[in-house]
Amino acid sequence: MTPYRAFTPAKYTFPLPEGHRFPAYKYAAVAERLAPLLPVEDTPGVEWALAERTHDPAYLTRWRTGAVERREEREFGLPWSEGVVERARRATGGTFAALHDALRVGWGINLAGGTHHAFRDRAGGFCLLNDAAMVARYALDEGLARRVLILDLDVHQGDGTANLLGGVPHTFTLSVHGERNYPFRKQTSDLDIGLPDGVTDAEYLRVLDERVRPALEAFRPDVVVYLAGADVLAGDRFGRFQLTLDGVRERNRRVLAWCRAAGVAVVSTMAGGYNLDRDLTVAGHASVVEVGLEVFSRA
Repeated sequence: MTPYRAFTPAKYTFPLPEGHRFPAYKYAAVAERLAPLLPVEDTPGVEWALAERTHDPAYLTRWRTGAVERREEREFGLPWSEGVVERARRATGGTFAALHDALRVGWGINLAGGTHHAFRDRAGGFCLLNDAAMVARYALDEGLARRVLILDLDVHQGDGTANLLGGVPHTFTLSVHGERNYPFRKQTSDLDIGLPDGVTDAEYLRVLDERVRPALEAFRPDVVVYLAGADVLAGDRFGRFQLTLDGVRERNRRVLAWCRAAGVAVVSTMAGGYNLDRDLTVAGHASVVEVGLEVFSRA
């Protein structure tokens, strides 16, 4: 029996306008695909008091009570509802649960999360709570880790994470993203690697070997929070890269194998994925777990 499990907020749905671009379908589909391989459990909800360690309490109150302006909804990209707020709380709770699993067995899995466009007092890009920044601060504050690295391999820069953790001791934010893609006003991570449109498997994997791995080894984290975006795949609605599913699987293998070999606890989150081919979106996200089970089962 595998010691690993995955958390999902898939049953926590919310109303969406007809034809909305948010890929709500993928969460249940990924959970269903992976259920034969390992236990898949509902996410717990993060406590609001814990969220207030990272986010502005007045901001959280506005969203909890629905006292948000139309401008804030536009920046978020989703209309306010009690359901969308609860879903954000559950998705973030999954990353906290995955952190505790990672500290216990080496790898924790959230089939959601990676909401890296949330700032202290504003939402953006479908992101209301910044789970990566919250988990990093929590792990350090509670003495669960000495050094936490956020490895953001979503096609979009982790601007909110960079802003929230900038200047926070013992954290390192590393983002590999499309230089010309959203967000168009970038923040400053500890290491930003902006890539041109059209990046292929070989080019991307070379960046991992030549720039990302040395940074991981130099920082020597106890915990890595891995945003394993599937929006790097060719055909993504909001990505401009040309990676294949094999390339994404190899990316995941290299990241997880490094963490295992180095004895670093790793928390994997889904982050973005909006492919025109829905099956490819699901396969890209599921590949993190499928590859991870291979990596972590080796003697």
